[in-house]
Amino acid sequence: MDELLDILEKYGRLPLAELAVLAGGDEREIARALAGYEADGIVTGYTALINWEKTGTERVTALIEVKVTPQRDRGFDRVAERVYRYPEVKACYLMSGGFDLTVVIEGKSMKEVALFVAEKLATIDAVTSTATHFVLKKYKANGVVFSREAEDDREQGLV
Repeated sequence: MDELLDILEKYGRLPLAELAVLAGGDEREIARALAGYEADGIVTGYTALINWEKTGTERVTALIEVKVTPQRDRGFDRVAERVYRYPEVKACYLMSGGFDLTVVIEGKSMKEVALFVAEKLATIDAVTSTATHFVLKKYKANGVVFSREAEDDREQGLV
């Protein structure tokens, strides 16, 4: 049923009949699998991928690199939990490399994001530094291309 998970990840919540066709199973089998995945916490939610640029709604997305002092007996988990509980935080990842956490947030403006970093994120005791990167344009998210206009003629040797 990994195929079913791949389908769900790519297309979201389709009607059972369509899921059954795509996964090559019957509707009852798919319904049982979905219920099991949800009960086991494998499928944790269903979301729509919105291209906010086309709505006229102003939104700013930022990726924040966070360096953290790990907590005794809890490592990075306690700090990450404090961070991901903020409603502005859309994602929080433990990273390898030059920093510890990547925090993805959304706000109404760059100023709102900057205030979040200064007043909430940077004030957490274990946070030693942050670096904020603003998303200027989304080309592809969750495997979905947002705009075909971004194709570059150079790829076709038309320079």
